[in-house]
Amino acid sequence: METAEIRRRWLAFFESRGHSVVPSAPLVHDDPNLLFVNAGMVPFKPYFLGQETPPFTRATSVQKCVRTLDIEEVGKTTRHGTFFQMNGNFSFGDYFKEGAIELAWELVTRPQHDGGYGFDEKDLYASVYHEDDEAIALWKRVAGLPDDRIVRLGKKDNYWNMGVAGPGGPCSEILIDRGPEFGADRDWEAGDRYLEFWNLVFMQDDLSAVRAKDDFDIAGPLPKRNIDTGMGLERVAYLLQGVDNLYEIDEVFPVIAAAEELSGRRYGADLEDDIRFRVVADHVRSALMLIGDGVTPGNEGRGYVLRRLIRRAVRSMRLLGVDVPTLEHLLPVSKDQMRASYPELETGFARISQVAYAEEDAFHRTLSAGTTILDVAVARAKSSGSGTLGGTEAFQLHDTYGFPIDLTLEMAAEQGLNVDEAGFRRLMAEQRDRAKADAKAKKMTHGDVSVYRRLADQLGREVEFTGYDEVVSEARVRGLIHEGELVESVSAGDEVEIVLDRTPLYAEAGGQLADHGRIRLAGGALIEVRDVQKPVNGLIVHRATVLEGEAVTGVEAEAAVDVARRRSVSRAHTATHMVHQALREELGDTATQAGSENSPGRLRFDFKAQSSVPHEAMADIEAKVNAVLLDDLPVMADVMSLDEARRMGALALFGEKYGDRVRVVSIGEWSRELCGGTHALRVGQLGVVKLLGEASIGSGVRRVEALVGSDAYHYLAREAAIVGQLTDQLKVRKEELPDRIASILTKLKEAEKEIAAVKQAQVLGAAPGLVASARDFGGVTFVSHDAGADVTADDLRGLVLDVRRRLGNDRPSLVSMAGVANGRPIVVVATNERAREIGLKAGVFVKTAAQLLGGGGGGKDDIAQGGGTDPSMVSTALGAVEEQLRQRGA
Repeated sequence: METAEIRRRWLAFFESRGHSVVPSAPLVHDDPNLLFVNAGMVPFKPYFLGQETPPFTRATSVQKCVRTLDIEEVGKTTRHGTFFQMNGNFSFGDYFKEGAIELAWELVTRPQHDGGYGFDEKDLYASVYHEDDEAIALWKRVAGLPDDRIVRLGKKDNYWNMGVAGPGGPCSEILIDRGPEFGADRDWEAGDRYLEFWNLVFMQDDLSAVRAKDDFDIAGPLPKRNIDTGMGLERVAYLLQGVDNLYEIDEVFPVIAAAEELSGRRYGADLEDDIRFRVVADHVRSALMLIGDGVTPGNEGRGYVLRRLIRRAVRSMRLLGVDVPTLEHLLPVSKDQMRASYPELETGFARISQVAYAEEDAFHRTLSAGTTILDVAVARAKSSGSGTLGGTEAFQLHDTYGFPIDLTLEMAAEQGLNVDEAGFRRLMAEQRDRAKADAKAKKMTHGDVSVYRRLADQLGREVEFTGYDEVVSEARVRGLIHEGELVESVSAGDEVEIVLDRTPLYAEAGGQLADHGRIRLAGGALIEVRDVQKPVNGLIVHRATVLEGEAVTGVEAEAAVDVARRRSVSRAHTATHMVHQALREELGDTATQAGSENSPGRLRFDFKAQSSVPHEAMADIEAKVNAVLLDDLPVMADVMSLDEARRMGALALFGEKYGDRVRVVSIGEWSRELCGGTHALRVGQLGVVKLLGEASIGSGVRRVEALVGSDAYHYLAREAAIVGQLTDQLKVRKEELPDRIASILTKLKEAEKEIAAVKQAQVLGAAPGLVASARDFGGVTFVSHDAGADVTADDLRGLVLDVRRRLGNDRPSLVSMAGVANGRPIVVVATNERAREIGLKAGVFVKTAAQLLGGGGGGKDDIAQGGGTDPSMVSTALGAVEEQLRQRGA
């Protein structure tokens, strides 16, 4: 049975049993405690935690997940994969243990010709929490399982919690006996013989403290009992497809087959190669899905995980003997296997492949640079007489340059060196511990939103936002929060969070900054609003200061928006949509939004691109936006279903959560996006849009900044004033300015060249005197010279070579010189052929000097150059070269 069919049957079965089918959330989710969605229940967490009221009592999904804690184990076991899909069914105060067990057993054992999975009942077992007698009785009654096929396990295996205070409960797993070839009878710890593939969590307890997975306090029962189940899609796929592991299922193995063709090696022939094939297949699929959900490679967070996955795949192909780029052959294969379940991969593949291929190219360059750095580290270890490359150097190569440790081990061994792998592992462990400690510090009880949740429950409905239609609204005060607590009143000077039953003030969302404004209460109190937020779904909170009087709950109020600020922000938001559309027209559909900020008179727009945007293209984009302004197209907002919006071609953003009903903002027929923000009524109201430029803000992400309306006008006015000053000073017309400035710059460069030539002549003029001052150290002619400040590296190198030439090759000679260029010291050493014959190598002497200068260096045996950071050490460094030569002669 194909994996896509297993997925389809799951959703169809539970939909027929009254469950709402919920599409998979993107892998990037709005949970501050997670890099990625790592479990099927993550999108439902606000419902389980009581932060939001679920719109259904039963739900089902097939959720995309990524886990990377065990990334080093990928390929080594049958169970570890980074990307996986979790089939889940959920009950929110509806059915409980009996219903969950009945549904699971029916789907698992129903014959395949009747829409089920067709597992043989005689091969199935159930594990239960050892104190859960109710579940044991249900497995006997519902499934007919005898005692010897029901396994009691402890808290560590069969009690679920989130790792923090909150809901928890016993769980029960369905296991399949794969036969004696996978392990001993009744060996529950082995994992491969009795394989768990469906976990049923019975959320019934309210945990007040969680110290470890099996160490927690139960405060009491939950008000509503819930069900959260998870069936690993890949695990069921390899059971039903008759293969040994998740790497050999239909959605994954074709990548291995493609890697076989590229490498000429065969899967199954060698254990180490098999691990590499599996790493490639797993990581290529994970990269495909992550980029598909908007992640781009970077040096931290989600971007670093993606970068690591791509680089491990490239590295594994290298170990399989393929040194050339391979993702162009592997990524399309993975896409073809996954598109049946995720058709958006097909439509977005141009962008996905562009990001992936660019990262592979960058890593190949890193390998080249890292090889050079490794060569220097190896040479340093050898020159010190050590046969081991230090763990610190190996860690630096890995952490700073992305150089894999296995590559360091391999290349060091080729040069006869060991690597302090234990030291490297220790430093890696310390880094992981720091990361875990940081994650634990951030992992609170999912944010203290209890006061907001309590207020939202008291209100009983969502706060009505009236700001699309009016800027002043009559309302009533429904809650006051002061210093984190609900209060009945606050006085003048107090900071307060105020909740009204309706408000025209926009809460920050979708890149648009919050409105400012004022709230006047019936009793005379005046409140100044400086921020508006939505801490929980449906609740709009005004963060404000009481300017006059006393504010109390329950009174009537009048909320007014700062209209000038709102209009300025709205113009910027409309301009953002226009810049987005113009960018896509100029650069293609891959230039998708990656973030934005709309503030008064100014916008910032981030978009996906692998290279800088040419100046000519930026000029065309700006011209297009302003041309549309002249057309004065209307800006319209319509509410419709998500499917209808997509059919209309409305753009949606990666990582955003959308409900069944969405708001579509259209600029004529030119631009159409899903958006909840406020906008100008017509684009002509923007006046003018001025792009300030674009720049990189990370791997694969560029940023455009622009000014709108009066801010753009004032900017252009200042630019015009500067141009006017230049025309006056240079006595030319405006259109002649570029040529005149170019002429001035040309003359300036020519003058600089003449000055440089004079300086060079002065430097090289010292050569005869330096030759005359040469000294003898053990039969070696030696010249040392401090060239002082403001000498260029090229001039210093030229002087060294000139002196060496003048000394001739009749006897060994070594020339050592240093100077300071742009505040940084440089040193150059050269040897003639006779000196090299007796073992004098320029690079060895440069290294001695450069270390004292606080840097490093290298080069060939005949001439080498180095530098550093401490100009005060120039004379000391030259003295060290002299002493090194003297000691050799002694």
